[in-house]
Amino acid sequence: MTSFTRRIGATVVAAATALSLAACSSSDPLDKPASTAPDKGSAAEAKTGDGDTIVIGTANFPESEIIGQIWKDSLEKAGFTVTVKSGIGSREVYLTALQDGDIDIIPEYSGNLAQYFIGATSSDPLPVGATAEQVATGLSQVLPDGLAIGELSPAESKDSYRVTREFSDQHGLVSLADLADLESVTIAANPEIADRPFGPTGLEQVYGVDRAKITIDPISDSGGPLTVAALVSGRADIANIYTTSPTLDTDGKQIDLVTLKDPENLILPQNVLPLMRGSRVPDAARSVLDDIDAALTTEDLLAMNTRHIGPEKADPDVIAADFVSKHS
Repeated sequence: MTSFTRRIGATVVAAATALSLAACSSSDPLDKPASTAPDKGSAAEAKTGDGDTIVIGTANFPESEIIGQIWKDSLEKAGFTVTVKSGIGSREVYLTALQDGDIDIIPEYSGNLAQYFIGATSSDPLPVGATAEQVATGLSQVLPDGLAIGELSPAESKDSYRVTREFSDQHGLVSLADLADLESVTIAANPEIADRPFGPTGLEQVYGVDRAKITIDPISDSGGPLTVAALVSGRADIANIYTTSPTLDTDGKQIDLVTLKDPENLILPQNVLPLMRGSRVPDAARSVLDDIDAALTTEDLLAMNTRHIGPEKADPDVIAADFVSKHS
């Protein structure tokens, strides 16, 4: 490890320690889903399927919490009563909470959600290189009974593989295909990446990276500061980091990372959308979510995440309130 890597690594480890609360608590699924159909009418008149409160869940990373708070504020402005259950956990955990009735809505990402349900139903996989529209169509065909999705937002938060500039220059890494030339590959990522279609299996099938030489360094912060710390310290060779995740040092300065190109589009489009229990979210509420999501962009997500993780350390509810006030 070079002195440069050690110096930057120490800086980011300090940042990771200060920011490790970004991935937080979990929640146990409780209630069973309601069987009643959604009511119609205006937002002020509309009620949920079996109660007066819409419960929004969020996953255990800041962007999910920010989106959840944006939806909460938007729905409350439209006359709905809303609560947020924060930091529930990974997709496997919060989908159980959704299907069991502990929550009514969760922020999701189209491509990964479609692949998750396709894997669970043994349906035909989405083709590598699928468009956003193809992903949405495929997702609608594999949704479990009782679940529904809203319209795709223009905002997209995709998984990506990143390396340090030094590592890229040293090994000539530009594309994911270049990983095949390495003797070994250690990936810093959430542990679930081992089973994700764009994980070791996809890297082998699409880019010829021998999965036998791939090791996962499991870090459950969804590409956050702990993952970045593992990368720049040299503990990992590459890291799975969302395209909307800022990579900052303790002074709030951008760390120079290289995003490896994905020319075959192994990683599918990942548009933001609401995943809902259909019986619990009336049409008027869905319209509110579709409208605010239409105003959200990828650049907005990066800017909001930077406000939260960077020097400002703004709370998700403050960030959400600012966004909603500008778009309502």
